[in-house]
Amino acid sequence: MDSHGQYEQQVVWTVVAGDIGPLLLAATGEGLVNVVFHATDPVRDKALARLASRLGAEPVEAPGSPLLAEAIRQVQAYFAGRRRDFELPLDWSLISGFNRQVLRELASGVPYGTVVGYGDLADRVGQPGAAQAVGTAMGANPLPVVVPCHRVVESDGGIGGFGGGLETKRKLLALEGVLPEPLF
Repeated sequence: MDSHGQYEQQVVWTVVAGDIGPLLLAATGEGLVNVVFHATDPVRDKALARLASRLGAEPVEAPGSPLLAEAIRQVQAYFAGRRRDFELPLDWSLISGFNRQVLRELASGVPYGTVVGYGDLADRVGQPGAAQAVGTAMGANPLPVVVPCHRVVESDGGIGGFGGGLETKRKLLALEGVLPEPLF
């Protein structure tokens, strides 16, 4: 408890190696709160500063934390091809409104090895014609990989954008069998 009798938010983090580069995983007592691609030192430091500002608590590096243990296991199993679905408590506090609605639908309604169009996802949340807004929600996803924004593609068959970079999106879709593995 802090000096005002309030429980302080605890934010713990670690960086795990993956086939797509280092991933920062951050969690609170509510669940996994953030996944950050390409977590080199400068990217990590910027992400941690943003988390501190948004959550009101200084993130603490704690790779052995029970709050992170299951997330680490499941992410590693996913990249090893041994896990298709994530069964983790998620802390949705970094996202709200339409973006949260779209991401929750994505997490529950677009299974491993499948893709959905931006417009189709807009239809699923009752907002036909909101394909661009769905794209914005994908870009704001604080939990990529676990909330699989890489599974959202253009209706004409294009891969679409991706905050982690198009090569990362291709690798994730190849891992799930949607695209062929890159030749080199």
